[in-house]
Amino acid sequence: MIRHIMAIKFFKTLVILFSVAGLIACNGDSGKKSQNQVPADTGTEAPVEMDLLSGKVTEFINSAGYTYILLDDEGEKIWVAVPEMQVSVGEDVVLQPGIEMVDFTSSTLNRTFERVILSAGPVSEKGGPMEKDLGMPSGDTPMGMVKAPARGGMGVSTPIDDDVKVEKATGQGAYTVAEIYEKKSSLCNNKVVVRGKVVKVLPKILGKNWIHLQDGTGDEKRGDYDLVVTSQDMPSVGDVVTVSGTLYTDKDFGAGYKYSVIIEEANINI
Repeated sequence: MIRHIMAIKFFKTLVILFSVAGLIACNGDSGKKSQNQVPADTGTEAPVEMDLLSGKVTEFINSAGYTYILLDDEGEKIWVAVPEMQVSVGEDVVLQPGIEMVDFTSSTLNRTFERVILSAGPVSEKGGPMEKDLGMPSGDTPMGMVKAPARGGMGVSTPIDDDVKVEKATGQGAYTVAEIYEKKSSLCNNKVVVRGKVVKVLPKILGKNWIHLQDGTGDEKRGDYDLVVTSQDMPSVGDVVTVSGTLYTDKDFGAGYKYSVIIEEANINI
């Protein structure tokens, strides 16, 4: 049953959760206000957590490994986006809880949904998540409701680019992508500088832009080749940039959004 929980109550809850995540990251106190709450001037409402989603399928769209389902729950209709699954019109489905996004744009469909819930997909007969590796399509969301890779980085489905060869940044606090992973424990909660090529950009999600960087270092098997950066700056895919920001480890935003390494509050110079 889809039940909209009071937005104000859950906005406060999310702010508290994000603040706690910032405090416990790196096994230390960040000593400042969390930067993870949605800025007031972004025009994006804070996501609202939902209960289990159930209803009758009245419409669905498959696109690039993603299924958008229009659910009818006793007369209330709402769009839910899940990793591609087989459904049919008239079928009753039960989906895992998700996060409601406002004015959500799917680049693969070239369509903006007034409201859509991002869900990991169907619930098993026993009431738990379906046991399969879930992935979200490129270009729609940086971190959707997906099963975390073994290395603990949400959204690191970006393939390694073997052609990327970027010279290491110079100066104090400069590291390669692989070095950041290798030294993450000692670098946590510190300012770092890294130079790399932008291989993916996902804009205006949770009030910030999500950038994936690669510099040719690291290994696909170890998962230390792709670095996620959040920033108010907006580079383009293909840009070679120098990033300066604060490194955090084991950053858990809740709802499955966990990164083993992430750089936040970053300034990006092309």
